Amino acid sequence: MELYYSFSGLIVLTAIFSYLNERFLKLPATIGIMLMAMVASIALVITGNIFPNLFDSFSRFIANLDFTEILMGAMLNFLLFAGAIHVHLKDLREQRAPIIVFSTISVIMSTVIVGFLIYYILPLFRINVPLIQCLVFGALISPTDPIAVLGILKTAGVPKSLETKVAGESLFNDGVAVVVFVVLLEIAKGSDIDVSFGNISWLLIKEAVGGFGMGLLLGFIGSRAMQRIDSANVSALITLAIVMGGYLIARAMHISGPLTMVAAGLVVGNYGKASRISDNTLDYLDKFWELIDEIMNAILFLIIGFELLLIPHIMNYWLIGLISIAVVLFARFLSIWVPTLLIPFKTKFDKRTITILVWGGLRGGVSVALALSIDDQLNKNLFLAMTYFIVVFSILVQGLTVGKLTQPKKSAELVEALDE
Repeated sequence: MELYYSFSGLIVLTAIFSYLNERFLKLPATIGIMLMAMVASIALVITGNIFPNLFDSFSRFIANLDFTEILMGAMLNFLLFAGAIHVHLKDLREQRAPIIVFSTISVIMSTVIVGFLIYYILPLFRINVPLIQCLVFGALISPTDPIAVLGILKTAGVPKSLETKVAGESLFNDGVAVVVFVVLLEIAKGSDIDVSFGNISWLLIKEAVGGFGMGLLLGFIGSRAMQRIDSANVSALITLAIVMGGYLIARAMHISGPLTMVAAGLVVGNYGKASRISDNTLDYLDKFWELIDEIMNAILFLIIGFELLLIPHIMNYWLIGLISIAVVLFARFLSIWVPTLLIPFKTKFDKRTITILVWGGLRGGVSVALALSIDDQLNKNLFLAMTYFIVVFSILVQGLTVGKLTQPKKSAELVEALDE
């Protein structure tokens, strides 16, 4: 019953904030909900002395939500499948080279750049943190968040080729990023693990290839099953079984759950839709998963907004947070720009394209969830506060302005400013 009460409370708050946003703010739903949750969090902190029982009760409610497990173990699977089911394989094939490079090499480059820069910057604030812990932070903040990216790009008006690059990268980079994060975190904890090139490569192959292969198999089986029936309700149940059962299989086999969901969604969204499934069923599935996507996104960004209550003395880190925003953007720029110089992509990357790729690489719930999974003795509060500043800036500032970059005049002005 405790789970039911928690979920009911989240749904009620999500409905109220969604209505207020649609009625008054008229911002993209995820941004508006997160912004109102943050304002509500600040109001609770300010009025904590006046209404101590309300503040304590709500803080305990948020603290009891295992955000890492909720996101990484449940919501992420639904959101990735819902996002991948609407992506066309033809578009991915056309942009496969930059997507592969940006979701692997760029993530690793960014991890190293952020880690070393933060390592040398923190002593300026009389904070000494081991390099390995800074690299852990680099790993958790480097991958672009598929939930934030897909949610914002829907309303940003980004050109199709660019949207495919950014969305494709965000869908696939979690597999690499999570493996890198887990390995670095185990080293930071002092665990006795084999960090040889061969072992790390095997982990990546097992996670990525195993997850992707399992997703293809589940997507194919589900699509074939839907072809043999003509029931929209049963087809919806089959897709739910793919997501929920697929996660259980991926967890048992220690392969990448996110990549399993992405691959399964791509197969169902392309092979399944191109087969003998009726138009009525396809329309029902589209609307069904759009609804799930909207609800999950709204709840997720509501929780992100209220996570502010869990970071003690967050304003003590405001300057470090602002500097870390600049560090992450700089690392993002280098991790995109350098590969475009060294790798002969078919499509030439001009300044405007690179600018949009850098600014459109949003961070979101995945980074917060990974930061929350760090042990307290590894400077968890510091890295969580830095992550929160970056995520809030990414969603509120980058998310609201990325659409303007698609306008040639606005984009040219920003490019010139970056050059200067």
